[in-house]
Amino acid sequence: MKTGSRKAQKGAVAIEFALVFVIFFAVFYGLVSYALPFVLMQTFNQATAEAVRRSVAVDPTTPNYSTVVVNTANAALTQQFSGLPSALNVVVGVDTSAVYDTTQGTLTVSVNYPVSKLNQVIPFLVLPGVGAVPSLPTNLTASSSLKF
Repeated sequence: MKTGSRKAQKGAVAIEFALVFVIFFAVFYGLVSYALPFVLMQTFNQATAEAVRRSVAVDPTTPNYSTVVVNTANAALTQQFSGLPSALNVVVGVDTSAVYDTTQGTLTVSVNYPVSKLNQVIPFLVLPGVGAVPSLPTNLTASSSLKF
């Protein structure tokens, strides 16, 4: 009997494919599952910065200045998040806050997005010995502030 015959190699390709596929799938899943939170964080940072920038344009002599500044920031956040898929369920006023501190003259716009909402979009895998993939904090947060 030959050791290198076709009959001796039967099934080797299937085993090699199974091993390579598991590695390929793990790398691909890791890439996709970590990319979405990174893109969301960039979106949140950009949205909060834009909300602060737009609030600077409000005239300080406007009646109810602090309320107008907060409303301008919330409107900017709403516009920034309008391009996000509805499945992400980012809610301005619930996941976000815009606070104008009149004593300090500081506007702080922040996003505090619970990762549990993200679990509805991408499934988290729990691997033995590794834990949840992707491994994320409880909330994705971004904040921008400006002293007027």
